[in-house]
Amino acid sequence: MEGVTGVVNWDQTRPGHAEYARFRKLLTADINAAARGALEAGANDISVVDGHWAGANVLIEELIPEAHLIAGSPSPLSMMQGVDQSVDGVFFVGYHARNGSSNAILDHTWSSLAVANVWLNDELTGEYGLNAAVAGHFGVPVLMVSGDQTACAQVAEQLGDIESAVVKHAVGRYSAECLSPQEAQMQIYGAARRAVERLAAGNAPAAYVVSRPVEIRIEFFASQMADHAVLLPGTRRAGTSISFTSADMLGAYDAFRAAIALSSVE
Repeated sequence: MEGVTGVVNWDQTRPGHAEYARFRKLLTADINAAARGALEAGANDISVVDGHWAGANVLIEELIPEAHLIAGSPSPLSMMQGVDQSVDGVFFVGYHARNGSSNAILDHTWSSLAVANVWLNDELTGEYGLNAAVAGHFGVPVLMVSGDQTACAQVAEQLGDIESAVVKHAVGRYSAECLSPQEAQMQIYGAARRAVERLAAGNAPAAYVVSRPVEIRIEFFASQMADHAVLLPGTRRAGTSISFTSADMLGAYDAFRAAIALSSVE
């Protein structure tokens, strides 16, 4: 939700805050724009995964009827629930840059309270890289992304020549020049349509497949977080960082999520 049209602060993304209801509508509208673009280009089966907070943000009553919603949390594959070999491509709608990025709205990596940095096979990454690698485990490419200019650039740098819809230009962590919802949704619609057209024409980007075994290293903000996370079997520690190795990306993703959950124990 941090990369959705108009979002520039945490209040707009937090359930219970007065601003949240407005931006749930904009989240749903951004998703609908991507879905319409995909449908116009020939897609015939669309799954929407609600990947923010507890997975209860998308307004199902406003979602286009051709899409079905995967909601709630936790689920076995978190933000990538539903991906498998039957899926032809993935869209990242409303994504944000990794923690520590300049000119990036609400930059963070998975947990804004716990995670300073994440490396996937020694490559510094954000949520986009982890999620793309899960899709890549099944041979599924990421086709497009929407968000601010820094998020879109980071995704393209790691994943290759994918379609991008820049809906705001960040000038800090809490400030951006935002497109109007109408213009932003036109950009998203266009990127989604081009992405599916490229897929149909056989010139979509390749799936992001990481080499095996898969190593993940997590740097936490504080030492007590690593104290808890290192309790995960098979984990190694160096200061505020832990690392572990898994046979494949699905195992690494599970271990990553477990380590983050452990790190938040008081």
